[in-house]
Amino acid sequence: MEISSQFQAHLASGQTNLCRAWALVRTDGLAFGFTDHDRDLAFDGMVFRADTGLSAQALEQTTGLSVDNTQALGALSDAQVSEEDIRAGRFDGAQVRAWLVNWADPSQRIEQFRGTIGEITREGPAFRAELRGQAEALNQPQGRVFQTPCAAVLGDAACGVDLADAAFGITLAAGDVRDQKILQFPSDMLASYGDRWFEKGRVRILSGPAAGLVGMVKNDRLLAGSGAQAGQMFRTIELWESLRAPLQAGDQLRLEAGCDKRAETCRIKFANMVNFRGFPHIPGEDWLMAVPRRAGKNDGGALR
Repeated sequence: MEISSQFQAHLASGQTNLCRAWALVRTDGLAFGFTDHDRDLAFDGMVFRADTGLSAQALEQTTGLSVDNTQALGALSDAQVSEEDIRAGRFDGAQVRAWLVNWADPSQRIEQFRGTIGEITREGPAFRAELRGQAEALNQPQGRVFQTPCAAVLGDAACGVDLADAAFGITLAAGDVRDQKILQFPSDMLASYGDRWFEKGRVRILSGPAAGLVGMVKNDRLLAGSGAQAGQMFRTIELWESLRAPLQAGDQLRLEAGCDKRAETCRIKFANMVNFRGFPHIPGEDWLMAVPRRAGKNDGGALR
């Protein structure tokens, strides 16, 4: 971003009215504005609050493809950044923009940083957030990988499966919840879905304190109850890790089918073989151990 002639003249004057401002947009769309000035600022349709106690360390910027990075420090506040939201992961991967601003005339400003939030740690009544520059995206794998299992994520553009279809998901109220990772439902509620249908799938929380969080399903089992529930059968959904916010009985959630990335699953469970993004006929490591043999056909033809 080029600096305006008016802002350049202000910087060259020797007497400046400078402050920093940050805009933070979470992955759920909720936006926050912060400034280290002693009064609120407003520009680009956003109000940047002055009472947040947010400050930033020096920004390290380099030429080339190395990753720009810095850190932001701030006080935990129920109105802006709460400990519960940080613990729940609601700020993970949030988009961040930072400006140097003439607080007397906010139209005079220059964007100094654009990137995402990395690791967030708590330090007593405050938090420390790592900010990663746009070059961080260059560290991500690009292109397709030649592998046997499918490389697509179930339901994404490459896969094409519609997870809103009732055949692949169901919206219902949470029943018995244990340790924020084991969900239990009467077996008849999910009777139309086959055994282990939701294994390797997702649980999306739609209401309650944990709304917006997503859990990955480790196990989907039909188990008998115990104690007062002995003799009853329950569908038990176990997550890989506990949800980082309370999930209560009655909260709405959506169970989505799981996919183990195999070609057979894509063809039989989802009828979506046309969009399979793997290479199921690639020879495995056992082919490296193959040796000549006297019997059988040895013409160098196809393996299958």
